[in-house]
Amino acid sequence: MGSAVAVAVALSMTAVVFLFLPEYQARIDPERLSLYKGLAWSWSLASVGAASFIGELRRRSWRHAPQLLLAAMVAILAWKYWPR
Repeated sequence: MGSAVAVAVALSMTAVVFLFLPEYQARIDPERLSLYKGLAWSWSLASVGAASFIGELRRRSWRHAPQLLLAAMVAILAWKYWPR
């Protein structure tokens, strides 16, 4: 959860910087889609990680569902971005 939140916050700050640099729009446009994909993945991973963490701390009966989803998301990310 901690690493996912750190990556999500860092990508969010990068997106804010992109917003304040309209004079470099042509140079950063090719990176925008990758940034949005990274934001979606990182915030999703952070949200599921937080739910899993809270469920585990409070020993809730539903805690296994976010844990499985978190494991699946990490596996998908590893499969998608692992160097060939």
